[in-house]
Amino acid sequence: MARINSEQFDEIWGINSIGGIFHVDRTFMMDPASRFLDDEKAGTQTGIAREFLLETPNKGPIYSCQIDERVPEIVDFPLQDVVTSLGYCYFNNTVAYAVAFAIANKVKKISFYGIDFSYKKNIYFAEAGRACVEFWCAVAVTKGIAIQVAHSSSLLDTAVPPEEKLYGYHRLEDPLVQKFHEGSLIISNKSKMESPEPIDVVTEPVLIGRHDIEGVSYKKKENKNG
Repeated sequence: MARINSEQFDEIWGINSIGGIFHVDRTFMMDPASRFLDDEKAGTQTGIAREFLLETPNKGPIYSCQIDERVPEIVDFPLQDVVTSLGYCYFNNTVAYAVAFAIANKVKKISFYGIDFSYKKNIYFAEAGRACVEFWCAVAVTKGIAIQVAHSSSLLDTAVPPEEKLYGYHRLEDPLVQKFHEGSLIISNKSKMESPEPIDVVTEPVLIGRHDIEGVSYKKKENKNG
């Protein structure tokens, strides 16, 4: 989508084996390469990972937890340097390492594409790690780094409809919504806001906690007099 919109980036970083599909300048693969080269436990990722690690040319550096002589591009992730620089050590997924690395290297902007930990078409499945990545996004913002997330992504509730982003207020007849105007973030009733440009996204499934769902979050009382 970024390419379709003609967006330009100084560097493109990839997670795991995405570099086997399109070119990336750096890769973060925090599982040891042996997980992909010597085993089948990575499931459907195994084939493309092996192709990327062993056959794809001009891969650039691959940051990982362990050197593997079969893949000369693999380098040790500078964990101690990153932790010392930022003062935090909270990493429960590969994306978090990449974000922390970017912060430590004082980038000016991080754009996220394909970083989805929950999925609109499958509300019964979610990947661990979203909270960790969002924590590092917050750290980035405090250091003046701009964060951009694809419109269809669940990260930072980006894909949540504007009238449902502010919990509690979303239950009002005229809910509060947020909008950037001339560089400032303003909050106002939805009825007073100009309509945003339409975004082609699949309707998000309801989420327990944000929505009242009969038979799920509450049970309808039976009419005993009926």
